[in-house]
Amino acid sequence: MKIAKRILPFMLASLLAACATPSAVGPTRVPKPVPAPAPAPAPASTPAAPASPSSQAPSSPAETATVWDKLRGSFAMADCDADPQIMVWAHRYTQDPQRFQAQMSGALSQLVYVQQVAEKYDVAGEFVLLPWVESQYRPVPGHRNLPAGMWQIVLSTAHVIGLHVDHNYDGRLDTSAATDGIMRMLHQYYGQLHDWRLVDYAFNHGEFGVQKLVQKYGEPPEQPVIPKMPIAHVTREHLTKLLAISCVIRDPSRFNVELPTLEPDQHLEAVQITHGMTLSSAANHAGMDTSVLKRLNPAVQGDVLGANVPQLLMPRRNAEQLRSTMQMANDQDMTASLSGSDAAVRTPFADKSAAGQDDDAATDTPHHGRTHTVRSGESLWLIAKHYSVSVRTLERINNLHGKPLKPGQVLKLDTP
Repeated sequence: MKIAKRILPFMLASLLAACATPSAVGPTRVPKPVPAPAPAPAPASTPAAPASPSSQAPSSPAETATVWDKLRGSFAMADCDADPQIMVWAHRYTQDPQRFQAQMSGALSQLVYVQQVAEKYDVAGEFVLLPWVESQYRPVPGHRNLPAGMWQIVLSTAHVIGLHVDHNYDGRLDTSAATDGIMRMLHQYYGQLHDWRLVDYAFNHGEFGVQKLVQKYGEPPEQPVIPKMPIAHVTREHLTKLLAISCVIRDPSRFNVELPTLEPDQHLEAVQITHGMTLSSAANHAGMDTSVLKRLNPAVQGDVLGANVPQLLMPRRNAEQLRSTMQMANDQDMTASLSGSDAAVRTPFADKSAAGQDDDAATDTPHHGRTHTVRSGESLWLIAKHYSVSVRTLERINNLHGKPLKPGQVLKLDTP
């Protein structure tokens, strides 16, 4: 009996060990299919995210879902339950779910662009949401010495990060230039402070003030999450708000909200302007309304794109069209230069007889009332260049006002 009592536990242990052996091997097999249906909570799926936008026909919800997944995967600070005030502010932001979703939808194209720049500078994902705390991504105009733009930048900071400000252009409202400058600055702050919480303090309170506090009191511990340093209440609250909106993005269902989606061709891109043009002519070349381009580039105060406006922000599909037009102009200029004549400049306007014109009409003097019939692929800038008239003149005498050209449209070339 004693032997039986000893053998029985041994047999049971052996049986349990045998049952446990497959489960020890299982984890090396099971996780492989798991990330496929549910990639959102798994940071390991983040590196594969860039592959989705580059696929030939991605669905817009999938691509935008990847955007949110990448953003969550780049978060580096505390989660929702780290401090009660985080949840308080998260509920304030989402107390009207429909309003929150509408606001986030209107800001999504800017948010996605900011995320790309943050990734470039290796800045924690929470700071992609910093414009939400500052302005909800709205291009707030700067009156006198007040902060301006979606980042709410004061003039002194604008000068430090290299943003130009004058009566024709306010770099603080330039989403592309301002975002690049801010992300570069935040990256530098982290290199000095080594704590993303202090980086947010520095953004709100000032870099040197936070450095002095660290020198005097040392680096703050991980707890409490909101460092209790002798600093203004508004600065502590600023960090709380940033963690709160990050909390909503972490777990939107917890607040009964849904995150919006964005069509792939609506993702914003910065286009380098290589030819002198006005904002309205740039919109025409890009195939978009001037009002839309103006809304995306509020830093430009008028219609003139001066030397301080090296690039414009626009949706991907329009960016591709504008680049194509400028490249066509570059190719024509190069060909004409090599041939020593202007003959090559006529290439886009070949077969004028097919469009109801002949070469004599193109060289008529102004009093003959020259006209040009727009053909597919032509832009106002190329037409103006070919006939040696200004884009502004063509816009004025044809009442274009930034409207895109249409094939078959007849343009007047001379003032009556």
